[in-house]
Amino acid sequence: MHPAVVVVSYGSHSLLEANLRPLEHEWDVVVVDNRTTDAEAHAIEALCETRGWTLVAPGTNLGFGAGCNVGADVALERGADVLLFLNPDARVEADPARALATAVLADPGLLLAPRVVRADGSTWFQGASLDVRTGRTASRLPRPGECLWLTGACLAVSGVGWRTRGGFDDAYFLYWEDVDLSWRWVRNGGRLGVDEALLCVHEVGGTQAEAPQQGRGKSPLYVYFNCRNRLLFAARNLGARDRARWAWRALPYARDVVLRGGRRALLRPRRSVLPAVRGTGAGLRALAQRRR
Repeated sequence: MHPAVVVVSYGSHSLLEANLRPLEHEWDVVVVDNRTTDAEAHAIEALCETRGWTLVAPGTNLGFGAGCNVGADVALERGADVLLFLNPDARVEADPARALATAVLADPGLLLAPRVVRADGSTWFQGASLDVRTGRTASRLPRPGECLWLTGACLAVSGVGWRTRGGFDDAYFLYWEDVDLSWRWVRNGGRLGVDEALLCVHEVGGTQAEAPQQGRGKSPLYVYFNCRNRLLFAARNLGARDRARWAWRALPYARDVVLRGGRRALLRPRRSVLPAVRGTGAGLRALAQRRR
């Protein structure tokens, strides 16, 4: 077995040494630097050289999914037969990582995630659902009529499965790319799994402003891409009736995304309302292009 862990870093070099330490002796470590500053680029280059990791430096910010794809290509070229995609703010110990690798190597059609917990031990992810009728996701296992999807925070796949069923869709840039991958994986004959006995610890929001910051709410990027990419997913994957349903619910969804950062986010409309309007507009244009 030749496993590789692929990490897409965005200003996150300070997290990598501790979080990748459990894997670096058994795994080929590939770090993709989505560029932020010159200082960060120099720091991550020095870290990778010191630790013996493979650095991929595209010189720009590719986004999460595209960064994963580039890292996977490099890992596979180096002979990897198992890929583990891991957030910089996530940590998985050697034994559960090995178990994930063994499982997907034995079943190339399997896309597998562990149970992901917060630092306090509470569960952050053990499967998530998508309601195709409404376009809503939920952090729980699917109910009848809903679909399972897996988080990209910690995700294992065989090299054969990755080559056969394809990787992330570069178009999403950030958010919803893991929902899209899960959907296409099943559509292309694969299956999804969550092994609740295997744990990954995730410092949620350690690399992106997913949590409210000093009363300012979610980041503009979070709001924009969540609103846009929900509709982009519909445009790329759903039939006409479901696309219409998702479009009809676009504004209520955008409101809910803004309010995930608390009602005080409304006091800063340039950081919240404006990105929601822009993201929703971009998503609706993607739907309109699909109808042509």
